[in-house]
Amino acid sequence: MKKYKTGYTCGVFDMFHIGHLNILRGAKARCERLIVGVTTDELSLSVKHKKPIIPYAERLEIVRAIRCVDEAVAQDDTDKLAAYHRLKYDCLFVGSDWRGAPQWVRYEKALAEYGVDVVYLPHTDGISSTLLAEKLYEIP
Repeated sequence: MKKYKTGYTCGVFDMFHIGHLNILRGAKARCERLIVGVTTDELSLSVKHKKPIIPYAERLEIVRAIRCVDEAVAQDDTDKLAAYHRLKYDCLFVGSDWRGAPQWVRYEKALAEYGVDVVYLPHTDGISSTLLAEKLYEIP
C-alpha cells in the first residue's frame, strides 16, 4: 500500500457515524498528514438541497477533535481541483460508492496531471446520515 505525504477527503459529516470514522481512519492509514474538508451549511443546501441537522461550526469542531485528522477546513465548493491548488495534497480519498461516477472519473484525469491519486476507500454499508435522520423521524 502506497503511503502518501498529504491526503485530503471531504464530506458533510452530519450526525457523525461509524462510516465517517471508517473513511477518516482508512485515509489516515494511507497518508502522513490528513486534511478534511467539512461541507458548509450553505454548500450542503445548494448541492444536496438539505440543511444539515448539526450546524457547520459544530461539525467542524467534531472533525477537528478526531485523533486521525491533522487539519479540518471549510469546504465551500465542490471543486476538488481548486481544493488541490489551495491545499497541495497528493492523494484524494473518497468512498467506494463514488467509483465510476462521471464527476469522479473527470477528477481522476484532472488530478493525475498534477501527480495526485484518487483512492477509493470501502463504503460502510447499512449506515448513512440519511438513514439516521429517517430513523429519528420514525420515533413516535
